[in-house]
Amino acid sequence: FIQLPQIVVIGTQSSGKSSVLENLVGKDFLPRGNGIVTRRPLILQLVHTEESEEYGKFLHLEDERFGDFLQIKEEIQKETDRVSGTNKAISPDPIRLTVYSPHVLNLTLVDTPGITKVPVGDQPEDIEKQVRELVVSYIKNPNSIILSVTPANTDLATSEALKIAKHV
Repeated sequence: FIQLPQIVVIGTQSSGKSSVLENLVGKDFLPRGNGIVTRRPLILQLVHTEESEEYGKFLHLEDERFGDFLQIKEEIQKETDRVSGTNKAISPDPIRLTVYSPHVLNLTLVDTPGITKVPVGDQPEDIEKQVRELVVSYIKNPNSIILSVTPANTDLATSEALKIAKHV
């Protein structure tokens, strides 16, 4: 089988990675908040359809269709907490979501946890190393296109995401 390109979104915690993804989809469907919110990779497959109905399907709930994107947001949070716990731990186990819409291009995107320096909650002391290794595991794939998101108020010369991308 042919492995198609995927766009892997990387950046520091709260840099706007999820906002970029939502703009590509045209829907508000990703959990947001302070601190580390994306705690598992989200593999987001966009599928262009001719149907007017827009909906999402999760691999772990293969028979269920989500027409309400608020419910998609809630399921992402619920599934994150189920695997990673409720106190800020991360997991390399991805959530797989497919969004069907007449308003998207056929594309695979990966939302990764934000690069962080200081552990919070139940995070281990080596959280920076864990996140970095998780991010690198996705971007080292030769079929990955790296989309490095850096806040507008950050000097690009100090961007952790760009630094990681350059080393791959």
